[in-house]
Amino acid sequence: MSIRNIRILESTSASIVPGRVFLVLATLGGMAVPATAETSVEQGPEVVVSASRVPLPASESGSAVTVITADEIARKQVRLVSDVLRDVPGIAVSRSGGAGNFTQIRIRGAESNHTLVRINGVELNDPSGASEFDFGNFLASDIERIEVLRGPQSALYGSDAIGGVINIITRKGRGQTTAYLDLEAGARRTGQISAGIRGGGDRYHYSLGGTGLTTDGVSVAPESEGNSETDGYRNQTYDMRLGATPLPNLDLELFVRHVNSTVETDDQPAVAGIIRTVDDDSETRTRQWTGRAQAKYTLFDGAWEHILGADYNEDSADSLAAGAVTFESEGEKKKFDYQTNVFFETPSVAGARHTVTLLAEREHESQVTKSPFGGSDLDLTSNGYVGEYRVGLWERVFLSGSMRYDDNEIFDDATTYRVTAAYLHEETATRLHGSYGTGVKNPTLFELFGFGPTFVPNPGLSQEKSKGWDIGVEQEILDGRATIDVTYFDNRITDLIQGAGNTAINISGTSRIRGIEVAARATLLEGLTLGASYTYTDGQDANGDRLIRLARHIASGDLNYAFADGRANVNLGVRYNGEQQDFQFSNFFINRDRVTLDDYVLVNVAASYRLQEHVELYARVENLLDEDYQEVLGFSNPGIGGFVGVRFTAGF
Repeated sequence: MSIRNIRILESTSASIVPGRVFLVLATLGGMAVPATAETSVEQGPEVVVSASRVPLPASESGSAVTVITADEIARKQVRLVSDVLRDVPGIAVSRSGGAGNFTQIRIRGAESNHTLVRINGVELNDPSGASEFDFGNFLASDIERIEVLRGPQSALYGSDAIGGVINIITRKGRGQTTAYLDLEAGARRTGQISAGIRGGGDRYHYSLGGTGLTTDGVSVAPESEGNSETDGYRNQTYDMRLGATPLPNLDLELFVRHVNSTVETDDQPAVAGIIRTVDDDSETRTRQWTGRAQAKYTLFDGAWEHILGADYNEDSADSLAAGAVTFESEGEKKKFDYQTNVFFETPSVAGARHTVTLLAEREHESQVTKSPFGGSDLDLTSNGYVGEYRVGLWERVFLSGSMRYDDNEIFDDATTYRVTAAYLHEETATRLHGSYGTGVKNPTLFELFGFGPTFVPNPGLSQEKSKGWDIGVEQEILDGRATIDVTYFDNRITDLIQGAGNTAINISGTSRIRGIEVAARATLLEGLTLGASYTYTDGQDANGDRLIRLARHIASGDLNYAFADGRANVNLGVRYNGEQQDFQFSNFFINRDRVTLDDYVLVNVAASYRLQEHVELYARVENLLDEDYQEVLGFSNPGIGGFVGVRFTAGF
């Protein structure tokens, strides 16, 4: 098989693997393979859409990118996007309790608000808070693929992309009309129902779906400290994706998504002594609206594209204690963009294929908050301009360069850039890849103009800045039955913004994060595949202290067996998270000390069997070893739990 038909699989590794990491890999047979990328939904070479402003084969990308497909999500029966991402190299997940609670994603050790999250081209980072995205409310239903792009990406996507980009694409209707209904029940009085319909033809496509989830949950406050009140969660998610081709060279797209959720939480009261999480009658209600309308017009048999789009994202939340609202926030982001792509070839010059992209966008974001201490009503506008050039030479050398200029209304303007390279050596089934880029993270509206009983805004804040590079090699082995990828990365971040008492300030000095990512995938026997990833991260802040909530060693393994002519499937997943540090606050949150959270191993098992063409039974056990662990100090996670379900499909 040609290396061009092999997906990109990347992760990180170190020369010395701790015993429990070795146990994870040995449990799955000792061959490293990540639960990252499977075959694309459509046939042909894997195509990624986030590594460039135009879709391109994964083998031509010099960036480190991992692709997760709907098939993989279904085999593992994962219900939360944050849990899907745990198997991706370079990713660290921190969840403050059970399902629905605040969940942060860090890429290559950068802060969670350095991760830009997009769905169908719409940016999801919430401008009403720290300009980060809370993955706690993101269900994994109706997702077609997830792309994780690692390293600074501001040259393509602007602010918030210092660590990388998570690009999520929902299902697109294809072929005959198909309806589906999923019913699931399990531990902690959990119930989930998903239903939808999708289909498409040469000149149209449609997909409509909805999911409802309810669970009694577990006590967010640790039961080991005498807490017993369970904290439940409810989520309703609806999405719609429509498309039409009224003319042979005109494509229209419309996407709308709505999330309505309520999660019960516990409190950390400000007291003298150590601050602990305790049972409390509190909850947070969240509403999210996301949408995009887009038109693409092509000329000269597709050689010249024009894309015009409009985005909308609204994220509002109400915090309640004993039934009374204590805080309200609403963030809104509107964006208008125009992109043009030109494709041409110069066969007589190194067989070159060229792509030139220009993009202009205008973004308006606003924040409205209310609390007993006051409120805010803030907004700002920015303009961004992007240029990207890609060239492929001799069908084996692929180069790209991109630059972006951001014209900001309040703070300094910013210029960022990025270069990538990939080289294919088909004779040895080897691919080399590397990239270098710069990134920025704008101050948030709260940091610039925030409010509070003692908080003083700081309109003089500068952007956080980063420089990062990576280099790696991907190699086919075992006569093409396995692929392994090793990548080294080095990121440096300056002017980090931190809250310092009564205001936010830029911290002098540089945080440096280095590591190795290793990933592979192998087909052992017919129907039997093996995968694993391992990440080693050495992250230090400007003072030389270890970065919090970032384990040095993270590993995952995945063994999947499909049998009975594809009607049956069994999946075993093992995840290891090494020791990590967190802050323990005391004395009314004035003091803080570092504490170490224990490492842990999670084992999940999932199985399914198709009774007939339109009926499938499935079951899974999460946290099979009933591991007691914390990802954020003072917040418990669920123990062992079993779930069963049935899926009905019908074609029309």
